[in-house]
Amino acid sequence: MDFAQARHNMVEQQIRPWDVLEFELLDVLSEIPREYFVLPEHQAVAYADQALPLANGHAMPEPRIVAKMIQALKIKKTDRVLEIGTGSGYATALLSRLGQSVMSLDLDAAQQERAQAALGKAGCTNVQLSVANGLKALANIGSFDVIYVGGGVADVPAELLHTLNEGGRLVVVLGQKRLMHATLISRKGNDYAREMLFETSVPALVDEQQLQKAEFEF
Repeated sequence: MDFAQARHNMVEQQIRPWDVLEFELLDVLSEIPREYFVLPEHQAVAYADQALPLANGHAMPEPRIVAKMIQALKIKKTDRVLEIGTGSGYATALLSRLGQSVMSLDLDAAQQERAQAALGKAGCTNVQLSVANGLKALANIGSFDVIYVGGGVADVPAELLHTLNEGGRLVVVLGQKRLMHATLISRKGNDYAREMLFETSVPALVDEQQLQKAEFEF
C-alpha cells in the first residue's frame, strides 16, 4: 500500500474540506505516518475517515476531528503542551511537531507502551509519557501553554484549568454520548472563556474504575 499517497488523500479529501487550513499543521499531517499508530490489522484503513479500535478496546478518533481540535489551539514553537489521554499516540505526535515539548498522561500503562513505541518509530523525541490520571493527579505537574484533552468529559476540572498559563488554550470535547461539543477554553487572568467549535461524538476518557473493570474482564 502507498501510505504516502494515502496521507496526501487524507489531507486533501478529509482535512482541508473541514476548514483545517493552517499550513504548518497540514504539513505535519502530511508527514506523520498514521499507520505506525494503528493496530497492524488496520493499517490498510489507517487514513480512512473513521474511528479505529485500539488494543485496549477503546478507539482513536477520525483524523479530521483531531486536526480540527489541534488547529483551534494555535500552537507556537515555544509552547509547552499537556495532553490528557495518550491513546494511540497519534495526536501526541502531531502536538510534538508543533510545540516545544509534550507531556502526555494516560491511565493505561500497556497502551502507553504501545504509543511510546510508535512515537519512537516516528522520531518524536520531545515527548514525555507518564502513567497518571490527567484529570486528578495534577498537584506537581507544573504549568502549560496548551492542553489537549484526547477524550470526552462531562466538564473540565478546575485543577486542570489552573495548570494553564496566562493566555493558555485548552481544547476538549464536552458532554455525554451523542450530545457532545468540541470546545476551546482560553485563559485571560482568572477568566476562562469558552467557545464551542463543532458538534461531534468521541469516546469518553476512562477513569480508574473503568480501567480496573476492563483489566479483570476476560
